[in-house]
Amino acid sequence: MKLILLFSAFLPALAAADAGVIVSHRFKSDFDLTADPHAKPWKGVRGVFADKGPMGQPAPGHRTEIRSRWTDGNLYFLFICPYAKLNLKPDPVTNAETNHLWDWDVAEVFIGSDFQHIRRYKEFEVSPQGEWVDLDIDRDFVQPDGGVKWNSGFESKARIDAAKKIWYAEMKIPFAAIDKRKPAEGVEYRINLYRCQGPEPRVFIAWQATGEKSFHVPEKFGSMKLE
Repeated sequence: MKLILLFSAFLPALAAADAGVIVSHRFKSDFDLTADPHAKPWKGVRGVFADKGPMGQPAPGHRTEIRSRWTDGNLYFLFICPYAKLNLKPDPVTNAETNHLWDWDVAEVFIGSDFQHIRRYKEFEVSPQGEWVDLDIDRDFVQPDGGVKWNSGFESKARIDAAKKIWYAEMKIPFAAIDKRKPAEGVEYRINLYRCQGPEPRVFIAWQATGEKSFHVPEKFGSMKLE
């Protein structure tokens, strides 16, 4: 009975620790992108799961795990994306960014460092074919080009495992592109994690539900902490 009571006492704390917070785990040095969850940098890393639509509705069969690492210079994300059917751009380009990539299958990171102006943030997308796009978003002063001319210098890698019906996306984002602060333990960011998946009717998956059809609701972002 004492053991049960002791475990029960920890449950609220465990739930609170996971609610709306992704932890990015320190790694000793930068590493090559492999889009492989079994690669050494990703072994034993606990992630979060996105398994609902933006309105909070279930998205069965698309429960997406997202893990994060950080080094002195870069922030890393790994998406593990189960799928039913892929919706791929027929003429992929991977040596230059692809605007409107969100019209196809993508994994997305929206991240902001300014807690006083939360409607300003950066957007990073990677497709299963390795296409990519990065955007500088300001919801109060929308740029004519939508922020696509901004260049973060981020790197990406993608891989499709057709036999298991899982695709993987890995991102390496320079801290200098998202924050003036130097990375350190305890630094926090505002963040949300998304996927657009499949042909019509498309499936949209969000880590933190926005309460709207749009992903661009920074008031509903979660947070990320460097540890």
